[in-house]
Parts: sequence; C-alpha cells; structure tokens
Amino acid sequence: MVGFLLAIALSFGPALFFASIVYGLDRFEKEPKLLLGGVFIWGAVVATIGAIVSQLILGGAMRLATGSKAATEFAGSTLFAPLTEETLKAFAIVIVFFAFRREFDSFLDGIIYAGVTALGFAATENVLYLYGKGYASGGMAGLVQLFVLRVVMGAWDHPFYTSFTGLGLAWARLSPSRAVAWLAPIGGYSLAVFFHGFHNLLASSAAQLGALALFMFLLDWWGWLLMAIVILWAIQREKRLVTRYLADEVEWGVLTAAQYRTARSVFAQIGARVSALASGRLRATSRFYQACGEMAHKKHHLATLGDERGNAETVEHLRGELQRLSAAAVA
Repeated sequence: MVGFLLAIALSFGPALFFASIVYGLDRFEKEPKLLLGGVFIWGAVVATIGAIVSQLILGGAMRLATGSKAATEFAGSTLFAPLTEETLKAFAIVIVFFAFRREFDSFLDGIIYAGVTALGFAATENVLYLYGKGYASGGMAGLVQLFVLRVVMGAWDHPFYTSFTGLGLAWARLSPSRAVAWLAPIGGYSLAVFFHGFHNLLASSAAQLGALALFMFLLDWWGWLLMAIVILWAIQREKRLVTRYLADEVEWGVLTAAQYRTARSVFAQIGARVSALASGRLRATSRFYQACGEMAHKKHHLATLGDERGNAETVEHLRGELQRLSAAAVA
C-alpha cells in the first residue's frame, strides 16, 4: 500500500507542478482553470483507460495473427501505443477546439491544452509503471529508479508529442484557408504519432543496446528545446498582437496610455496586481488585463477571419467591459 501511494505522489505531484508551469506560459490571456482541469482529468482517466483497453485488443489480435510474442510486443510499443495514446489525448483538444472555440485563440493555447492533457495521461501512466513494474519487481529501489527515468529524465515527453496536435489544431483555427483547416490537424497529429513511435522504438532497442538509451534521451531533450523555441515564438507573437490591436483603444479612450503600457508587459501586469492587492482592487485589475488579452485576440480574429461566430459582437462586448473596469484597474 505504501508503494502504491508513493507511486501516486511521485507521479501526480510532478505532473501537477509541470501543469502549473504550462498554465503560466500564457502571459496575456489565461485559459480557464476549470477547462484545463477537465483536459487533465481526461488525460489521466479517459485517455489512459481507453489506451490500455485499445492496446490489449490490438495486441491480442496481433498475437492471434502472427503467433509471435516478440512481434506483438514490438508492434505494441512502436505502433499501437503511439496511435492509441495520441488519438485519445487528441480527443480532449478537439473537444475544446469545437465546444469551447472562444477559448482556443492562439498557437500558445493549442500547446497549453495539449500539454496539460498529456501531463494528465503521463501521471496515470507513471503510476502504473512506478508501482506495477518498479516497486513490484525491485521494491523501493526499483520505484526510485523508474521515477528518475520516467518522471525526471522523461518529464516532457508526452507534452512534447501531443503539442504537435495542439499546434495543428491552432493553425487550423487561425487560418482562413480551407486546405489548412483540413491538413494542419492531420499533419500535427501525424508528427505527434511519429515522434512518440520513434521514441518508443529507441526505448525498445535500448533494452538490447544500452548506448541507444543515451541517444534517446539526447534526442528527447533536443525535441524539448525545439518546442521551447516554438513556445517563446508564440509568447512573443501574443505580445505583438496586444501591442498592435490595443493601440487604437487608447486613441478611443477605452484604455489609458499607462494601462496600455501595462497590458503589453508581463512584469508590469504583475506589479499592477501587487498594487491592486494592497488597494483591494485585485479582482477588477486581473479581469481588466485578462479582457485586454481577449480583446487583442478577438480583434485579430475579426481582421483575419472575419465575423465568424460573432467576433464583432465579442469585440464590442469586451470594449464595454474594459470601459466599465477602467476606473478600478491599476496601471
């Protein structure tokens, strides 16, 4: 029982910490915590259970067809696992994409929803590995060894794979091209499956040739670096949108010049919230700058996609909200 509880703590504790880091990436327009909690639970429960059942069925069919245990295990690791896991994780992002489209505004949003879903999946998967393989076969030492390999050294593997699906859906969301709307999600999902399968291929091969394990981790970390660069680009893109689309709101008197400067700077927003906390205006100030980010995205959507799903009405609603909150918002 102690081993199982420890496996849960060492799996879900880091996953929730990493999810908080992913949440913090969105500097200008935070995603709803309830929605992020929903996709985390989807990854931890629905996607994990679905993947286990699917892989058991596919593995059983493969074993019946080939009669080979080795072929079944190889196909399960390099083909069935990537396909089932990335598909089931993708469902959560697709649900947000269609059912909560207003919250799916940018490339960064695609990465965030994908990353949090994947961290939920990884948390449950790590419990099964740490307890079912690590503790069951090697006691506490085995559990710790797998914790280092899977949770420490492989912390961002699942978010890295699934982020490609999120990026593909985000590109489809932001492009007026019908071809992009169809091809980008397929391309993103395909890259997620490919990188997941390639990692598993190297992991399976490393069991026979230990040197491949180092190559696998180096490749993983280079992948994380690549995604970190994409994330930095996405953050800077959001800052450019805020800078561009809020400038005329100052001219129209919706924002003051000081509020505009604060809206464009993460550090200035932090300072404004600290000051607002001391003066009892934190709630109004936080919502004001959240609405600033939403306004920038919706004006961008209106300019590039037209009045799809009421962008013009949403912009006017946000403009009215900003005007109501302006007097209470600390700059």
